[in-house]
Amino acid sequence: MSGTECRSAALQFIESVLALRPAIAVFDCDGTLWSGDAGADFFYWEIERGIVSREAAQWALARYKQYKAGRVSEEQICGEMVTMNHGVSCRLLRRAAREFFTEVVSPRVFPEMQELTRRLAAQGCNLWAVSSTNNWLVEHAAMQFGIARQRVLAACVQVEGGCASDRLVRVPTDELKVVAIRKHIGQPIDVAVGNSVHDQAMLEMARYPLCVNPNDDLEQIARERGWPVYWPAGSKRQADLQT
Repeated sequence: MSGTECRSAALQFIESVLALRPAIAVFDCDGTLWSGDAGADFFYWEIERGIVSREAAQWALARYKQYKAGRVSEEQICGEMVTMNHGVSCRLLRRAAREFFTEVVSPRVFPEMQELTRRLAAQGCNLWAVSSTNNWLVEHAAMQFGIARQRVLAACVQVEGGCASDRLVRVPTDELKVVAIRKHIGQPIDVAVGNSVHDQAMLEMARYPLCVNPNDDLEQIARERGWPVYWPAGSKRQADLQT
């Protein structure tokens, strides 16, 4: 697919979503608004920079290996990747998140998703980001898409004395995304956008579910249910189409 064809497909996708005139749209982040798993990447990035103690890092790395081996659940590991920052200044974590986004995530942003969210906002749509990645990163990243910090539902902990605690507030993954949406939005969702099976419950509650850059498991579900699938420029599938 040529660059002109990619741009044409992007515009067609954007216009198709705008034509729905959604009042409320919710977006997953990792793999949906940008490529890759920023939550996992930040996990390793902050450990390498010594933001958490050596003891916390060793424990967290061991737990992540157990997760990859299937012995720790998605909900557990996403929560622990936040609580491992117990005692770390939230000011430091926000500064680190900004630096990480600029260095690592910004080059991976899907431009058409950024254009879509900004045009939806201009159209009067209320945008929300719902993610199991830590809130320090997602809140900063979401602003680049026209999504206010107050409309970010991400994995987070209680703050004590300006520092992260080990007490979880929420970990929005799988059915817990639906729980967070019902609690904090409390209205019917017009559009939901996601890329993995961990977004399935959120997609099912929307009037218009959209799959962007889906993993194999969600792509299969989308095909079975007739959900629209879109491959952004820079996604693996789009790259395959160009070879």
